[in-house]
Amino acid sequence: MIFSFTATKRTNKDELRQGGKLPAVVYGAGMEPISLNVDYVSFIKLYNQAGKSSLIDLAVDGGATIKVLIHDFQHDAVKNQITHVDFRQINMNKEMTATIELHFVGEAMAVKSLGGTLNKNQDKLDVKCLPKDLVSAVEVDLSVLDTFEKSIHVKDLVLPAGIVAVEDPNQLIAKVAAPMSEEELKAMDAAAAPAIEQIEVEKKGKEEKEGEEGDAKKEAPKKDEKK
Repeated sequence: MIFSFTATKRTNKDELRQGGKLPAVVYGAGMEPISLNVDYVSFIKLYNQAGKSSLIDLAVDGGATIKVLIHDFQHDAVKNQITHVDFRQINMNKEMTATIELHFVGEAMAVKSLGGTLNKNQDKLDVKCLPKDLVSAVEVDLSVLDTFEKSIHVKDLVLPAGIVAVEDPNQLIAKVAAPMSEEELKAMDAAAAPAIEQIEVEKKGKEEKEGEEGDAKKEAPKKDEKK
């Protein structure tokens, strides 16, 4: 799916003072970077829908559209606001790399019926493809995990035509871990106990040392005062 978005060229820094505007830049091979102003609220809506792996038709000042991806953005953690956006121009005739989301669907019977715990090793996947074949997400069917022995790896994913994963085919995506036995839980508790006792011993030793230093200061003779 291709999204549409508009922006205006930014000619001076004073424009950044205008309310609701977000500074941005678009760049790519064979083009000069263009400084932009984009509407903040509109960009947040765009990002929530497109993410970083959906093509966008970017129109600048009403001119011809540019095929871009949201490459990156800067975020102010204190104010919880995006402060700058980078758009990357995409050559539609050249193979590209991208990171797409993994959407987990279905229910793992090894969790529902056997009481296991689902472990997701990753929720994104690095791929390569032509821009026209790019998708924003790939589904991972968890229903195949009906025993603790089964697992899902990169090589097991069903990818759309034209998309190839660039990660290790044997990279683990998801697996259900069996619940701990009573013996394993007891062993875990036993292993944690010495650590707690050691903390208490170290704390007691520190307190005794501080007490001895305090007594030493009290008993130290005072220097003779000069007449």
